[in-house]
Amino acid sequence: MKTGTIILASAILLTGLMAGIFFTWSNAVKPGLGKLSDIEYLRALQSMNRVILNNAFKLIFLGAIITVALVPVFYFNLYPKNIFWLFILTLIIYWVGVFGVTISGNIPLNEILDKTNLESISQEEIKALRTRIEVKWNNFNFIRSISSAITFLLLILSFIFLDK
Repeated sequence: MKTGTIILASAILLTGLMAGIFFTWSNAVKPGLGKLSDIEYLRALQSMNRVILNNAFKLIFLGAIITVALVPVFYFNLYPKNIFWLFILTLIIYWVGVFGVTISGNIPLNEILDKTNLESISQEEIKALRTRIEVKWNNFNFIRSISSAITFLLLILSFIFLDK
């Protein structure tokens, strides 16, 4: 099996896993958390954000970023065919819509929450913190969900049409 095929298959698998994670957060985790009181919401989100930073998640998250970037490198021989530009499009969508949004949107909000000692702030500060984080975080995650799903779909289509 060619290295390019392995890279493409890995990108499909890893972006699919990431799309599933973002979809689950958007459609189950965050709506469930949204029903909690302000302090319960913040405690739960703070805990989940700390727990998700495990080695398996990091491997999948970074692996998707790397493999999506390597696909057009390993298929550069297809330039200037449409399939090559499809690989470039998937790279842009994933790097902007998932990686870029995570770095510039979700992580800063996670860090604000992580640095906050929830036991030492007032009820007003708790409400203000939730208001500051919740809608923005959800919107950023929605962008990541859509971007990762589109990337996953485009990579599957590219794999199907690669040899045609």
